[in-house]
Amino acid sequence: MNEHRLHNPDTISRDVSPHPSRTALVLGGGGSTGNAWLIGVVAGLYDAGLNVTDADLIIGTSAGATAAAQLTGAIPADSLAATLVAVPVPARRTALAGSVDHRAQSGPVIDHLERRRRIIAAAEDAADMRRRTGGAALDLAATSDPSTQARWRATVASRLPSQHWPEQRVLITAVNAETGAPVVFDRNSGVDLVDAVAASCASGFAYGVDDGRYIDGGYRSNAENADLAAGYERVLVLSPFGGRALTPVEWGLHLASQVDALRAGGSRVEMIFPESSADHLFGASAMDVSLRPSAAQAGYDQGRVRAERLMEFWR
Repeated sequence: MNEHRLHNPDTISRDVSPHPSRTALVLGGGGSTGNAWLIGVVAGLYDAGLNVTDADLIIGTSAGATAAAQLTGAIPADSLAATLVAVPVPARRTALAGSVDHRAQSGPVIDHLERRRRIIAAAEDAADMRRRTGGAALDLAATSDPSTQARWRATVASRLPSQHWPEQRVLITAVNAETGAPVVFDRNSGVDLVDAVAASCASGFAYGVDDGRYIDGGYRSNAENADLAAGYERVLVLSPFGGRALTPVEWGLHLASQVDALRAGGSRVEMIFPESSADHLFGASAMDVSLRPSAAQAGYDQGRVRAERLMEFWR
């Protein structure tokens, strides 16, 4: 793929002055249970009378990219109903890449986190981290089963209620594995929605789109990439990871740093994190498909509780 067909968020031209009545919804990464929790929160808000899927901008990263496609392709109630259905856990475990690969379990998740910590410790800065991570993913892709790409695309496609980009503005984050450059896909990128989501979720191998290879959007900066909401008056951030990050604070990639920058630019920001009582549903358990209904229910309950407070903020 030609790079000029993609948006590089470091060079993309955008108005960063807040505009009244402009809203942005940020859907962060967080694995299979994180995806379920995101859908639950949005459905809970919706059932309580607040529809945040009408945001002027939706930013999706990794599991949040899948949620963005799911929530703009169907009403929240339908997305929630599909998430609450228990999915049989396959007997075979696999390390197939993807932040929402329902077959991966705690072992591969922990191994992945350890690899990422080692890369971060060796990296000089965020750009170096992205290059090293991309290189490792390319090395894995070179030795992996050739059918991995097709199987991963089919898996992602099966989760989306629509294969078409929505009319509203949706940004799906990723990183170019060959250069380490951040990438943002949208409906004008010449990339199918399925491929954009599959690339954003590719945490263990480099996903190919045309001539390019891409890795998880969480490597761009963090699991949320809330900085892409600059210029929007009201920003709602849903973070399954609770804003946590593995990178050094001085790199400026943490959600807190990005929220501070948004507020300094005039944006109003609200955030929703999972309740501490639901911590066991995330972290090392983030890829456990059997926990998806519980995570969705936890998110739904939070959405119902938070809706009234957010009504005035969103409208």
